[in-house]
Amino acid sequence: MILVTGGRGAVATHLLTLLLQAGRPVRVASSDPGRLRGPDGVTAVTCDLTDPATFPAALAGVTEVFLYAEASHIAEFADAAVAAGVEHVVLLSSASVLNPGAAGDPLAKSHLDVETALLAAPLTTTILRPGSFAGNAGAWAWSIRAGRPVSLPYPGSHTDPIHERDLAEVAFSVLTDPRHQGRRLHLTGPESLTFTEQIERLAEVTGRSIAVGHVTPGEWKKEMADHIPGPYADALLAYWQANDGRHVPLTDDVEQVTGRAPRTFATWARDHAAAFTG
Repeated sequence: MILVTGGRGAVATHLLTLLLQAGRPVRVASSDPGRLRGPDGVTAVTCDLTDPATFPAALAGVTEVFLYAEASHIAEFADAAVAAGVEHVVLLSSASVLNPGAAGDPLAKSHLDVETALLAAPLTTTILRPGSFAGNAGAWAWSIRAGRPVSLPYPGSHTDPIHERDLAEVAFSVLTDPRHQGRRLHLTGPESLTFTEQIERLAEVTGRSIAVGHVTPGEWKKEMADHIPGPYADALLAYWQANDGRHVPLTDDVEQVTGRAPRTFATWARDHAAAFTG
């Protein structure tokens, strides 16, 4: 039995479909399973990664777990997984843990703490470390639909956007092919793109003219204050500044695991065009 946590997430949703198509027994978990719209025939259970009381029932009879990174009670989760007989955990972590000074970066440290706890437990742990989610571009959708400029403090900053379907396919391969278990995978998209280039791809796909509003870091932080806590906003700004005008390194780990190259950002844009035009 495979437990997929974070059941409302894009990666988990695609992973569930792949596991079902392969005939694998799977259970989906969420802090609020009543809000899940999962495939027919899949049992939904409560697993709130901030509430250890929900762990034992969710993990009963489970042998493998696809786990979203939540650091607050990861030691208790690892203990509960071991007690339940879980053998393998696939963690969706972050490539930010590879950056210098990761332990002092609140975004990176939260993932690093989860990795550390799992690796200390008597479990086989496979770590997926994606760089930038292509889905982060969804934050621009409201501005684009409204015909307003997209506010960017560092329009020339590079990221390595990866499609959620590629992450799901890597997770599927790792969960179903023992050859990949125990690896540390740095997962990137196929291109190092600036935010401006991503906006251009979206404009091409949607047929809309999309303006970029070049704002100061302080202006962007104020604009995002209701959505991103200050320390996390500062960490993002520092990362974007460090990669302003600099290509980020790409890997071939997606292709190594799945046997094919990762999808481009333009493909992601086509798959999600309705979010920017509706």
